[in-house]
Amino acid sequence: MGRARAIAALAALPLVLGACGGGGGGGSASSASDTLRVLDYYNSDPNASLWKAAIEDCGADIGMKIDREAVPGETLIQKVLQQSSSKTLPDVLMLDNPDVQQIAASGALAPLDDLGVDSSGVAEGVLSASTYEGKLYALQPVTNTIALFYNEKIFQAAGLTPPTTWDELKTTAAALTAGDQYGFAMSNINTYEGTWQFLPFMWSNGGNEKDIATPETAAALQLVKDLLDQGSLSQSTVTWSQADVADQFAAGNAAMMINGPWNFGTLDAVEGLEYGIVPIPAPTAGGTVVSPFGGEAWAIPQTGDEEKQKKAAELVQCLNSDENEVTISVGTGTVPTKPELASQVVAQNPNLEAFASQVPDLRARTGELGPEWPDAATKIYTAVQNALVGGMTPEEALAQAQNG
Repeated sequence: MGRARAIAALAALPLVLGACGGGGGGGSASSASDTLRVLDYYNSDPNASLWKAAIEDCGADIGMKIDREAVPGETLIQKVLQQSSSKTLPDVLMLDNPDVQQIAASGALAPLDDLGVDSSGVAEGVLSASTYEGKLYALQPVTNTIALFYNEKIFQAAGLTPPTTWDELKTTAAALTAGDQYGFAMSNINTYEGTWQFLPFMWSNGGNEKDIATPETAAALQLVKDLLDQGSLSQSTVTWSQADVADQFAAGNAAMMINGPWNFGTLDAVEGLEYGIVPIPAPTAGGTVVSPFGGEAWAIPQTGDEEKQKKAAELVQCLNSDENEVTISVGTGTVPTKPELASQVVAQNPNLEAFASQVPDLRARTGELGPEWPDAATKIYTAVQNALVGGMTPEEALAQAQNG
């Protein structure tokens, strides 16, 4: 079963797990009273080692043993679906932040507010992704987003500085396009990745996923089309994933790219590549850049065991401590969800500054539409494709995608 189908199936289940009774453990697999079962998908380093240490240390701090299971990322939701059906949910569950609202809507999660979990200091946009019907259902310690990477040697040779506005992006990209080198690269693939990369342009210009057939979103799409039409953006943008974009940048085939910090390892392995990172250009000078964010949040399933849920809340609180946010951020190339901690992380990894500076203005993909976000995401990447290679104007493409 695919991830989207699994989430839909989970949402359809009559998960009134709280009715299993308090204190009896009726909704979770049998485990000792001094053991918390934890489910996540951190299978590879650096995440695997860092989170294993954090979870075990937090378990020791609260006087609990940890029984942790890490599954492949693509199977997590299917695993949750199976556990929900058999009433064997873990005590603590890690979820990709866009999935939290839909799973909360199924009744599978306990509101963290009711368990005394403190979310103070966390950016509002981050909290909104894990909030459903006014209740917080998961807490996210670290996050990531996207920014503008630029090749420092190419810029220095051209005597240029990184663009800060849309107009500057177009002129700079044009100036740096020559031969096999494109001035700019981004992913406009017909998947959620394409939508993810387009969102900063749409949102920063006042566009909204509730209705994409607006002048604000059309202007953002026109910008991308202009970059393509002027030859600064490869036609392959409509088939490139974010990994493909990173490969193009690493090979020197693009002077700039939109991408995220998960590419640091790939880029740093390229001999002679020197790059800088700045926020994505705003529509006009001084404008606010509004970007989406990734990362996982920690939730507490409705197991029916009230005592275990209290200890699970302590574990979630510990995983979101200031110390853990900083340690995990530095170790994994992410940024803390508490803006006040950004300076500590940037001091240890300056490359994260362009990402950390965006945290106060980050916006949840599910913030406006909740569980209906996937439908909007599909409309967005469909419109982008039709405008770039389907022969439609941005206005036509957006109207068709919005209205079906």
